[in-house]
Amino acid sequence: MKKLALIALVTLVSFAANAQAKISFKTETVDYGEIAKGSDGIRVFEFTNTGDQPLIISDVKSSCGCTVPKKPDGPVAAGATSTIQVKYDTNRVGPIRKTITVYSNADEPIKALKIKGEILPEGKSVLEKTE
Repeated sequence: MKKLALIALVTLVSFAANAQAKISFKTETVDYGEIAKGSDGIRVFEFTNTGDQPLIISDVKSSCGCTVPKKPDGPVAAGATSTIQVKYDTNRVGPIRKTITVYSNADEPIKALKIKGEILPEGKSVLEKTE
């Protein structure tokens, strides 16, 4: 009887250890491309919780104050899809190369996402050919 109880306990503990949230992003890099100064700087990273437990995103941080990320309000159920919104200050002319770090209870608890692109100076058109 003790052996049966021990086997049941080990099985339950190993099953519980395997139950976890898992975050799968549609893309881990958002490319703004070439955009005009003052353009809409909001983009989203879409993800799905492919695990079997609720996904809790505890924090989302950017590598710079010019980029403001916004995490989902609550837990993301297993199988559900949600987004992380990122707003870049498009009044800063030049190349965009920033990292957004996501902290969660997923099997990979820290995930780095990237944004890239270029903000063109006023008077430059995204349709202009550069030399």
